[in-house]
Amino acid sequence: MSRILPADGVAFEFTAPVVVIGGGAAGMVAALAAHERGAGVLVLERDALPQGSTALSAGLIPAPGTRWQRDAGIEDSPDRFAADIVAKAKGEPDPAAVARVAQAVGPALEWLADRYGLPFSVVDNFSYPGHSARRMHGLPSRSGAALIDRLRGAVETAGIDVLCEAQVTALVADGGDIRGVEITRPDGSVERVGCGALVLACNGYGGNKALVERHVPELAGALYFGHPGNQGDALIWGEALGAATRHLSGHQGHGSVAHPAGILVTWATITEGGVQVNAEGRRFSNEAQGYSEQAAVVLRQPDGIAWTVFDDRIAGIARQFEDFRQAEAMGAVLTADAPAELARQMKIDADAFSATLAEVDRLKAAGGTDGFGRDFAGSAPLLPPYRAVRVTGALFHTQGGLVVDDDARVLDAQGTPLPNLYAAGGAACGVSGSKASGYLSGNGLLTAVALGRIAGSAAASAVKEGTNR
Repeated sequence: MSRILPADGVAFEFTAPVVVIGGGAAGMVAALAAHERGAGVLVLERDALPQGSTALSAGLIPAPGTRWQRDAGIEDSPDRFAADIVAKAKGEPDPAAVARVAQAVGPALEWLADRYGLPFSVVDNFSYPGHSARRMHGLPSRSGAALIDRLRGAVETAGIDVLCEAQVTALVADGGDIRGVEITRPDGSVERVGCGALVLACNGYGGNKALVERHVPELAGALYFGHPGNQGDALIWGEALGAATRHLSGHQGHGSVAHPAGILVTWATITEGGVQVNAEGRRFSNEAQGYSEQAAVVLRQPDGIAWTVFDDRIAGIARQFEDFRQAEAMGAVLTADAPAELARQMKIDADAFSATLAEVDRLKAAGGTDGFGRDFAGSAPLLPPYRAVRVTGALFHTQGGLVVDDDARVLDAQGTPLPNLYAAGGAACGVSGSKASGYLSGNGLLTAVALGRIAGSAAASAVKEGTNR
């Protein structure tokens, strides 16, 4: 399906200066940026409604040095954010790529707020693992669905053309020069659209089982919690064009997806002092390391199941997220006044579970570190009423991809930019390195928003200046 067609003899029904493939956050931001630079833009979306993986996320974007942080008294900077990214990924990401997005994302959020009215605010009541400052920004609902709705509304208000149910099945190219795309409609009809520049914003390959088995074998059988349209088209096209790729094994997992409800349970349930136990009622890891690496750890437990355990105070914090409110409404969150009663509802060994919580309480009181390396110093005790959610590990999205430069232009294996091809979001190599443990919370939407704006602006400028060929 993801083919490259030679340009010789291909006729196009019409031509758009900038074509964007994908209607998630990266594609919508790219379209807004290109439009603002005065270029005609066409967004192509395979689904009936643009949503992408963004709609499945909590919609939180990490950004340093923003006005919302300043208003909340939070000290932060792009350099500090970049250091956190590199530290989480153990020095693997390209420092230039990290600096690029760390510097661009704050201004991008303020631009979206000022120009398009997106009402961002900073999450200032809990911290995510690896972040040395509270820098997660989201809309009031803390919902990815709300984020993509607002971005889609901004695109519609700007008068940008969005063609839905238009799956791009081939790129038309003259060597590395993209001349257009082939679109296949649900009824099988085919159209060809020319372009001056192309932005790949169609995410990674998380929905392609063969590519997941090849690059992330440890999650080959895991629940996939991303968008099914993430079939690796950008990667396949890029490789066929000779593009450089990097960190293809990098990915974001999540160790707390309610099962079988299939709802994300915010990691605040852990960072605020909650724990995870397995079907035996025992803890099995340092949960506080990060939710991405915890996915594979949970999947190694009996039946690939764990329980996220917290209390009423933590539930109050978690309710700022629409997903958590939905989980409660569905009855996925169990409640009890005593550990033994909660264990009965969980159908696990009450004695083992009670002993586990007693040991956690002891560690918190002593400010101690457990055998897994989790430091409980300063962590509030769990108090009744207690809460528990049955969860599993899941693959959310891949983090490796096409290598891009400071203008989000796709580079070939020698580091030379392809003439008019750009990539953003999951289509581009992210800043998480090659392992799940390198994923710093928010890295996915970070590159969607930061690189989306960079790619759209650069593509529009190149087309207008005639420098894309």
